[in-house]
Amino acid sequence: MLIHPWDAPRDDAEWQEWLAVHDFGQLAVSGPPGEPPCVQPLHFAYDAGRGEAVTHLARANPLWRAVEANPVVLLSVVDDYVYVPGPWQAEPGVPPEHGVPTSLYASVQLRCHARVVDDPAQKAELLDRQVGHFQPEGGSARVAVGEAPYGRLLSGIRGLRLEVTGVRAKFKYAGKRSDAVRDRIATGLADRGGARDAAAREHVLRRSRA
Repeated sequence: MLIHPWDAPRDDAEWQEWLAVHDFGQLAVSGPPGEPPCVQPLHFAYDAGRGEAVTHLARANPLWRAVEANPVVLLSVVDDYVYVPGPWQAEPGVPPEHGVPTSLYASVQLRCHARVVDDPAQKAELLDRQVGHFQPEGGSARVAVGEAPYGRLLSGIRGLRLEVTGVRAKFKYAGKRSDAVRDRIATGLADRGGARDAAAREHVLRRSRA
């Protein structure tokens, strides 16, 4: 992932706070020689204090063979992406039709060492951490080995602790553009009101203020 200086996070807090609420990504694991990487979409819970993300998958998932062969993996998260029409990008004095279309997006890539969790008690703790992240309001029983309702399901899954060894983050939100262009993009996103336009607009405005 190419990261220009104007797209780089201001500090670690910027990408960590974003990742705390963007908790669905794709786990990429090297495939066998001559084969493409294995890629698994999944929910995860990132813990900045522990420097790890936790998740789980069905025991039958073919990804496990690849993880056991090479535990160096990449967890990739992309969101708050939008298409920006060319005229929005034209600098003052440039004909609108000469503006260059682009994409705006946020992306965090975590290089990790994957540790497989098979111990039932450790799997139960890992699952409770995930549920606690996604359901802070509660409402579900705790996972306990040998106890209903979830204990009998533990044998059908394997847990994953992804220990973060490197981070690449990018917030591509017109950082190298003039204030006039950023204001036009922000106005255009507000007027268009698409699925991710409000989130992208907030990034444009927030990073303009930084």
